Amino acid sequence: MPEWWGSLVAPAFATLFVIIDPLGLTPMFAALTAEMSTKARRMVAIRSVALAFGVLLLFALFGEGVLKLMGISLPAFRIAGGLLLFVMAMEMLFEKRSERRRRNVEEATHEVAAVTEDADERAEDVWVFPLGIPLIAGPGAITSVILLMDAHAGHVWQQLVIILILIIVLAATLIMFLMVVRFGHLLSETATRAISRILGMILAALAVQFVITGFKTAGFMAG
Repeated sequence: MPEWWGSLVAPAFATLFVIIDPLGLTPMFAALTAEMSTKARRMVAIRSVALAFGVLLLFALFGEGVLKLMGISLPAFRIAGGLLLFVMAMEMLFEKRSERRRRNVEEATHEVAAVTEDADERAEDVWVFPLGIPLIAGPGAITSVILLMDAHAGHVWQQLVIILILIIVLAATLIMFLMVVRFGHLLSETATRAISRILGMILAALAVQFVITGFKTAGFMAG
């Protein structure tokens, strides 16, 4: 197996797939759009993923510059980002992440329902919040793309690969949303929980690696 696969493609795909979590988002999408027409649900799926891609691409390209303007060093961001991802991994392992997302969905649904009673009219709001932001393009996803792009700073083709991987993961998310529109729930809740815990273990290991790299870059640990 080529060296670039193990140092670039596999870690980047694992990180983005686990953080964006298409499998975990699919039940959330189904719950948010349950009362909408097929056309409205399809529109929500496409627009929410497109919005998330725009937000994540913006941070991928300009996130480092924003950090510099705020006076935040990259090693500090690596350490803080790694800790954030580790907390999210623990939530996945102990099923807290799904509970939090479910609460966000319920709160957002009630807020939008207070404005309009028509389910298809709610689609105008749901694709932005909470689906596009923060369920798909949340703090963890934003942190991940910045860290991944920074890890390969100065290597344009490697950063392009990361963006391509981001597109692939978001495309998988969109496909799963559209499958829900057409076929309904495809995974049982038990299967979703099992997969989430496995992905949580992977994310925990990746998060620890981010923290270690941050300490090394800051000079607190020997290479």
